[in-house]
Amino acid sequence: MKKVLITGAAGFLGSHLCDRFIKEGYYVIAMDNLITGDLKNIEHLFPLEQFEFQHHDVSKFVHIPGKLDYILHFASPASPIDYLKIPIETLKVGSLGTLNLLGLAKEKNARILVASTSEVYGDPLVHPQSEEYYGNVSPIGPRGVYDEAKRFMESITMAYHRFHNVDTRIVRIFNTYGSRMRLNDGRVVPAFMGQALRGEDLTVFGDGSQTRSFCYIDDQVEGIYRLLKSDYTDPVNIGNPHETTIKEFAEEIIKLTGTDQKIIYKPLPKDDPLQRQPDISKAKEILGWQPQVSRAEGIKKVYEYFKSLSPEELQKKEHRDFSANK
Repeated sequence: MKKVLITGAAGFLGSHLCDRFIKEGYYVIAMDNLITGDLKNIEHLFPLEQFEFQHHDVSKFVHIPGKLDYILHFASPASPIDYLKIPIETLKVGSLGTLNLLGLAKEKNARILVASTSEVYGDPLVHPQSEEYYGNVSPIGPRGVYDEAKRFMESITMAYHRFHNVDTRIVRIFNTYGSRMRLNDGRVVPAFMGQALRGEDLTVFGDGSQTRSFCYIDDQVEGIYRLLKSDYTDPVNIGNPHETTIKEFAEEIIKLTGTDQKIIYKPLPKDDPLQRQPDISKAKEILGWQPQVSRAEGIKKVYEYFKSLSPEELQKKEHRDFSANK
């Protein structure tokens, strides 16, 4: 039985990856420090003999006894609310955490896939964004802690690949949505869903003309799995190229939920990207991958998931204690 270490395993995307690798017959070691992750996302796996959980911060030394075949590094705050509250931790997990896991991959002769994101492109001046585009990023802006953590992650991963011959893969993830997202983490889909289900007006930042491209979780996991199994070592965009404006998306949510909320507008945060659309030509050519789930179909599934939450969960606000994470 092949063994895979998945970091950030109790998070939205990490937990779905745990499910996929269990389904594929792997022994899964799930690692998370639970700063933004939640054990409820993986508690259904705890009874399985081929699953184990380690409560650990990958920014510290990582030790796994015995053989290890694959490492998937998905540990990182992923929402603006989180990484603006814990900027130092965000930088550390992208730098020290990646360094530690690359060292582990070297020691174990394991293949490692690191989770970069479309944030490496910043507020892009090229549209859509291909892997050859170097980005338009402010290293000193408020979002720089996340953007530059991901850019450093890519740089050190390629350095280990070239200098130490470590078997590496880099995925650039574009906006992804699905079950297990936190309602109040600041990302577009759960934010709109939560407001609609609570009967609140939907908040759009800026004039709503900025664009996003939303990829359903099942499609994202499939793309990541194919990239891990491929022989391609340069970064690959995995996302849905079907672009929509934030205003149009808010209107879709209001129509879907059958509510009569208004859209209210607030100032656009500093360095918030105005366009986001992946060029997935490489994923199509190299991985034979492209999204299968339409936004209408995916959003309906996510709506049913959020609608199934208890009234207490719908009303719950984020009260995470970040005081120790300086």
